[in-house]
Amino acid sequence: MAQTFFFYDLETSGLSARDDRVMQFAGRRTDMSLNPIGEPYNLLVALNDDTLPSPDALMVTGITPQKTVEEGYTEAQFCRILAEEIFTEDTIAVGFNNIRFDDEFVRHTLWRNFYDPYEWAWRDGRSRWDILDVVRMTRALRPEGINWPVDDKGIATNRLELLTKENNIAHESAHDALSDVDALIAVTKLIKTAQPQLYSYLLTLRDKKAVQALVNLEAKQPFVYTSGRYDVEHAKTTVAFPLTAGKNNNVVVYDLRYDPTEFVDLSQKELAAKLYATWEQRQEPGFVKLPVKELQYNRAPAVAPLSVLTKDDGWEKIHLSPDVVEAHRKTLLAYPHFAENIRSIFEAKPEYKKSTDPEAQLYDGFLNDRDKLRVETVRNADEKQLADYHPEFSDKRLEPLLLHYKARNYPRTLNEAEMQAWEEWRSSRLRSQLSTFMQSLQRIAKTANDEQQYVLQEMQLWAESIMPADD
Repeated sequence: MAQTFFFYDLETSGLSARDDRVMQFAGRRTDMSLNPIGEPYNLLVALNDDTLPSPDALMVTGITPQKTVEEGYTEAQFCRILAEEIFTEDTIAVGFNNIRFDDEFVRHTLWRNFYDPYEWAWRDGRSRWDILDVVRMTRALRPEGINWPVDDKGIATNRLELLTKENNIAHESAHDALSDVDALIAVTKLIKTAQPQLYSYLLTLRDKKAVQALVNLEAKQPFVYTSGRYDVEHAKTTVAFPLTAGKNNNVVVYDLRYDPTEFVDLSQKELAAKLYATWEQRQEPGFVKLPVKELQYNRAPAVAPLSVLTKDDGWEKIHLSPDVVEAHRKTLLAYPHFAENIRSIFEAKPEYKKSTDPEAQLYDGFLNDRDKLRVETVRNADEKQLADYHPEFSDKRLEPLLLHYKARNYPRTLNEAEMQAWEEWRSSRLRSQLSTFMQSLQRIAKTANDEQQYVLQEMQLWAESIMPADD
């Protein structure tokens, strides 16, 4: 099959991929020249009665839980569409900050519904790309031919709705998923037309081997790196250096904008305190951040060789010079124990807080081949087959996950004991969400307009309809 792009966007019940849910999915397939193929998708996904959505999120989208139930697909139906129609062979999944946000929701949704959470993004010629970092690097290095927005304080911003406005691109309803998709395709066309060479180069970085060829520990060389973690006053771009190995075969890089002499003689404890400082600690007078971060090869990072800076005053655009970069590189190489200390810190890096909820345990391990076969049987089973199917999973996460899958999608398959177990879990989850939900409702109601008041009332009714009777 010929390669295609599938541009997509999600609207969700909140910001946590582990705990929140997809409420709207929209997307459009294009050929590699960005010409549309077929009709777009614009789907609602029914919110289940185990979730209180974030009022702040719904103030942005305007999608009520009731609307998703009336018009939406179940999660199981939605996942089948994703697997069979959307993320097909040779599809490049594309979004705007999708790798850090939307893709995570896709993974967790697939996990809850007994689909492989990873294969959709790499198997059979599939890959993923993120236009946000493409926009950032284009703005930093090759801004010509595009109008770049600033916010009301005059600070550079790359918000999609402002990019479209500055470049006279139709964007009728920001934060409606399909409208955002169409706007994203138009912005992608704009970059491809204005800066075709950079566009084509960044497209190759979907392949982690292409990234590793530039950023590697065997032949350490400085490289240009654009990331949301870097400072806006420097166009989110710097020259970085591969310092040491990170977790999961990734690499820790050092920002050569900063003189290493301030850090090379600090102890592991002192370095860790800087690396893991809280937001409050970072605001204290005199705090100096540790300029290291982990680069993940499989996230299509926006990286480039130093040669891109030799054209059109590239060094001046990111407020750096070759002399500064070379001096700081030599300092790093003169203190090899610094790299070793950083490696030890990242090896001992605290994991995200473990959850007892099987739905949030996606990253707690991979399934063995035996369980993969049983997972496939689950997702292919109809209601009658599921009622009589009692697999002996090796992975302890899967048995409670199967109960949740049946309860949401095929509730008539539950026996009395299973129904009781599900209701206990559902009640516990809702109670944990209720306080924050009510506080947000009350806060927003003070300044909400008529349209927002309607959404708030619908959320109040939703909460009343799904909360356990003793609440």
